Amino acid sequence: MALDISVLGRYTYLATELFWGSVAVLLLHRANALRKAGVTILALYPVAYLWDRYTLAVGVFDIKLRTGIDIAGIPLEEHLFMAVVPGLVIGFHETLFGDE
Repeated sequence: MALDISVLGRYTYLATELFWGSVAVLLLHRANALRKAGVTILALYPVAYLWDRYTLAVGVFDIKLRTGIDIAGIPLEEHLFMAVVPGLVIGFHETLFGDE
């Protein structure tokens, strides 16, 4: 059974992004890949932003447990998501294969 964190109300999505973002930063720091990840995230960000903006506009998903803060037309949490996901991927990759 999954832990119900919806008790955080409108901060639920933000809390999950901050938690997984912390995991990503720890992995990236451990693998000495913070700079590499930062460059990759900056390169991916414009594509991710356009993709996210489009999917929100056409109603692909609806985010209920969020702060309500929008920046540049999308939720604050989505901006974090666009950094956390590639950060986690790169963090895991570099932790597993970085010394090869």
